[in-house]
Amino acid sequence: MKHLIFKETVVTTLIAVAHGTRSANGRRQLQELAASVARRRRGLDVRLCYVDVQEPKVADVVPTVTDAVVVPLLLSCGYHVRVDIAEAVAGTGIPVTAPLGPDPVLLASLLRNLPDADAIVLAAAGSSDPGWRADVAGVAAQLPGGARVGYVSGTGPRVPDVVAQLRAEGAQRVAIATYLLADGLFYRSLATAGADSVTPPLCRDVAVADLVLGRFDSALLTTVGSRL
Repeated sequence: MKHLIFKETVVTTLIAVAHGTRSANGRRQLQELAASVARRRRGLDVRLCYVDVQEPKVADVVPTVTDAVVVPLLLSCGYHVRVDIAEAVAGTGIPVTAPLGPDPVLLASLLRNLPDADAIVLAAAGSSDPGWRADVAGVAAQLPGGARVGYVSGTGPRVPDVVAQLRAEGAQRVAIATYLLADGLFYRSLATAGADSVTPPLCRDVAVADLVLGRFDSALLTTVGSRL
């Protein structure tokens, strides 16, 4: 399936919306993810934009297209999805997919990259959104041994404190499972959190590009099906 029909035309635009980062390496990783998605679907116009830090913002890109699907390159349906992206598409009829996480593809990526360890800390960006925190807790519960959750910002247990607590409880080898999409200040802070290993950002896994396309196709099927 190359493209699906939407509003009696062919949808060839995928608006990929990331958070944004000041890290040059993180920006490059997000660009590489968008390029990987485009390579997998000939003729698909992938527009990368952001909700914070970087330009262009999603609110600037949406008016430049007609038929499109917005795919949030975010790991939960938090404030950026419910407010920033929702406001950007309001009144346009452009569908917004579920965010990338939580999803079995991301869980499988974490598991593939985890080394042998006595204890695991799932490191995530902090948020006061209860849905976000519930999603993170759900992912942690599916990791070996029931991983502890540590945050790199906001309220809640910080990653270094969780690692130290696990050491105090007798863990010799502590691994950090990174629940962050790309490199940046948050990811770099994990290197000094006291763990023995840190998994790479999730966007480095080639399976994530297929997950993005899966969200795109599911949105089109849902939209077309509702109009038949």
